[in-house]
Amino acid sequence: MTSPANVLHYIHDPLCGWCYGAAPLVAAARAVLPVQAHGGGMMAGRNRRPVNAELRNYVMPHDRRIAQMTGQVFGDHYFNGLLTDATAVFDSAPPIAAVLTVQALKGEDAGLDMLAAIQRAHYQDGRRIADQATLAELAQSLGVDAEAFAQTMRKVEEDELARHIDASRELLNYVGGRGFPTFVLQRGDTLEVLDTGMWLGRPDEWAAFLRQETGGDIKGDNGAPVAQCDIDGGRC
Repeated sequence: MTSPANVLHYIHDPLCGWCYGAAPLVAAARAVLPVQAHGGGMMAGRNRRPVNAELRNYVMPHDRRIAQMTGQVFGDHYFNGLLTDATAVFDSAPPIAAVLTVQALKGEDAGLDMLAAIQRAHYQDGRRIADQATLAELAQSLGVDAEAFAQTMRKVEEDELARHIDASRELLNYVGGRGFPTFVLQRGDTLEVLDTGMWLGRPDEWAAFLRQETGGDIKGDNGAPVAQCDIDGGRC
C-alpha cells in the first residue's frame, strides 16, 4: 500500500480483454489520483495457453463484445495474425515482470505506461508480449535503457514476480473481488471495490465520478453487468 490519502488500486492482467477494455478508465483515473497496478497472473504458470483454434474461438466473441461496449480497437494483426499463430503462447508472467521492471527503473507512472504499451502491442498490433525482445523494445520506446531493462527484469523474475502475483491475488481475495479488472479505492485504511461496469467507454464521466466521490461515500454497486475475466482465464 502507499501513503497518499486516496489511491486507486488496479488489479489486472495484461492478457485480460476486459482490462484492455478498461484501459481508458485507467488513463482517466491517473489524472485524478494515484493509481497502483497489481498484476494477477491470469495466464501464468500452469495457466499458460498455447494459441490454437480452441483459444481463438473462445476469445474472439468476448473481444468483439468488449470492442462494442468500450470502443477499444482490436486490430487485424491480433484477430487474423496472433490468434492464428500456432507457435505463440499466452503467458502473463513476462509482461507483468516487464511492468514491474519499468516501475523499478522509472517509477509507478512509467510502469502504468508500460502496461498500456503492452496492451496496445497485444490487442492492436498482434505482437507476442511474452517474448523478451518485444518487451525490451516496448521498454526502450518509453526511454528505458536496454541493458538496465534486461538486468533488472532478470532480477524481478527471480526475486519479485511470484511474490507480486501472490500479493495481487491476496488483495483481490481480501476485498472480495471477482476477477480482472478490479478497481479498489483506498482512503486511508479503508478499501472499497468500485464497480466500473457502467463507466466502460465513458472515461470522462468516470474521472468526474472519481473527483466527486473521493471526498465522499463511494457507491459500490451500480447494477451494471460484471465486465471481468476470472482469475484463471476460464470466463470472460
